[in-house]
Amino acid sequence: MRIGILGTGMMANLVMEIINRLAFSYIAVLGRKESEEKAKALCRENGLDAYYLDYDELLDSDVDTIYVALPNHLHYEFAKKALLHGKHVIIEKPITANAVQLKDLMETAKGQGKMMFEAMNIHYLPAYCSLKDHLAQAGDLKIVSFNYSQYSSRYDAFKKGEILAAFDPARAGGALMDLNVYNIHAMVGLFGKPEKVIYEANVERGIDTSGILTLDYGTFKASAIGAKDCKAPVRCSIQGTDGCFVIPKPMSQMESYEFMPNIGETVRYGTENPENRLYYEFKEFQRMIRERDWEKEKRMLEISLIVSGILEEARTQNGIFTDFSLTEMDL
Repeated sequence: MRIGILGTGMMANLVMEIINRLAFSYIAVLGRKESEEKAKALCRENGLDAYYLDYDELLDSDVDTIYVALPNHLHYEFAKKALLHGKHVIIEKPITANAVQLKDLMETAKGQGKMMFEAMNIHYLPAYCSLKDHLAQAGDLKIVSFNYSQYSSRYDAFKKGEILAAFDPARAGGALMDLNVYNIHAMVGLFGKPEKVIYEANVERGIDTSGILTLDYGTFKASAIGAKDCKAPVRCSIQGTDGCFVIPKPMSQMESYEFMPNIGETVRYGTENPENRLYYEFKEFQRMIRERDWEKEKRMLEISLIVSGILEEARTQNGIFTDFSLTEMDL
């Protein structure tokens, strides 16, 4: 894989921790003119092959895959342009700002014969995959509760009137899109599409700073909590008639879990010597592209589409901006 990484922020830096263990044959990074020094530093410190300041120049190079690690509202336009230039695309979460954008990208990728993935690491974590295999031990599911509450340093600026991307409705910000999206992906990956969703959010100046999303699965109910305006010790659980699964970390960081049966001793499951949480997803993306595993790519995009619909419905219920254009950029 010859990869072009868009952005020099947090996610790009996280990928740098695993970049030399993924057998990329070429690695380039795209920065802005204002962030040229960051791009240079990424290249120098991580042994990258090149950096670009012009997106068209990067797309005209012989990279075969683009990783979109940009702010949420830019995902669609940069991914679309990459697909139209014949590149595979990996897009950071949330994959797009709304479901219409995602459907358009899916059609474009299919028409171009290229693969597209949402960089949602949960689905590829060994502990999460193990949990899926052991779910039946809980019996009939009744209550599921996933929490990802993390006080944002940007919330202090928000309270003072400064609107950064993380809290800007016009840039697809908010607690739902930034943190609760992990909980929702975890639930859809485990249980499929819910029958109904209700989002009760704390909304300040048009954006959700925290909230509780209830997913109704008919025979059981699930609660997804996400907060950027407060924090709490995170503990996720899945309760059934025969016992309970407990995950001691946010779902996106899970390395182990316990099963506590109604009768008998607690059983612990864990990953020995766990890798960086991004390693597993990128390893699988490489495999899917190499082996042209269209069937799995389709399954993963179906999950992304369900999640995108849930996010859009939840924001709409709370009057949060969702009407993003399909033509924001001269493609």
